[in-house]
Amino acid sequence: MSAPRCDSHVHVVGDAARYPQVRERKFLAGVADLAALQKLAAPYGISRFVIVQPSFYGTDNSLLLESLDALGQHGRGVAVVDPAAISREELADYARRGVRGLRINIYSQLGEPQALDQTFAAMARLASDMNWHVEIIASIGDLTHNAEMLAKSPAPVVIDHYGVYGRYTPASAEARRLLDLISLPHVWMKLSAPYRVSANPIETKPNAAWLAAILERAKDRCVWGSDWPHTPAHETQKGGDILLPYRDLSYAALADDFLAALGAAELAEQIMGENPARLYGFPGSG
Repeated sequence: MSAPRCDSHVHVVGDAARYPQVRERKFLAGVADLAALQKLAAPYGISRFVIVQPSFYGTDNSLLLESLDALGQHGRGVAVVDPAAISREELADYARRGVRGLRINIYSQLGEPQALDQTFAAMARLASDMNWHVEIIASIGDLTHNAEMLAKSPAPVVIDHYGVYGRYTPASAEARRLLDLISLPHVWMKLSAPYRVSANPIETKPNAAWLAAILERAKDRCVWGSDWPHTPAHETQKGGDILLPYRDLSYAALADDFLAALGAAELAEQIMGENPARLYGFPGSG
């Protein structure tokens, strides 16, 4: 029996009056609630979700934890924390409620810019202590510049959004370094948000060459995510008081186009079911 399907990269957004967004935000995010997500995902047999803390909530994981409470054993979370400030008791509570990873965001930073190597060591130690992983959203340049550090990580590493490869092709030297990195047994890749690696800001189809190259190296360590509700492109973000619409994207198109790109049903069940069950420790994953 195959594992239930999982959307391994989503965000949940509440009313800003109840769940304040950080002062340094670049736009005001509108409500995107769990019920709406579940309705979109249900036709695809997706009943499990990994909620990832968005940058505009900073280290306030309140809504993430409340959403995990609502999902129960169908939910897992990736939180953002300050390793120097969070207590062991808080971490234990996070784990009990379904958090399984810690996120580092070098892609859409708020406040003072930080390099990946400034934040990774402390986060990886904490993740290792908790038997969690570190999730990184960073450009291919940042990832490959720090490849040796990531290769020696004491905790599993999960890379967001195809490694944000930009304009590089899989045959480029930069790409080969990224592909070498994801060949390591502790490094995972999220096949999510094709529009973040395309000139088309509403692209729903994976790049065929990149998808094939990644699967050749790590099909047993790839998971799929929709990146719902599809936050607006960086260049459209004009200020924290401006409520911007999410990208005009169809969840159905993202799922359909991904399944079509994979082709084989067995591969789809592995990437959308079996792999996330192992990575996030869902029930029945052994």
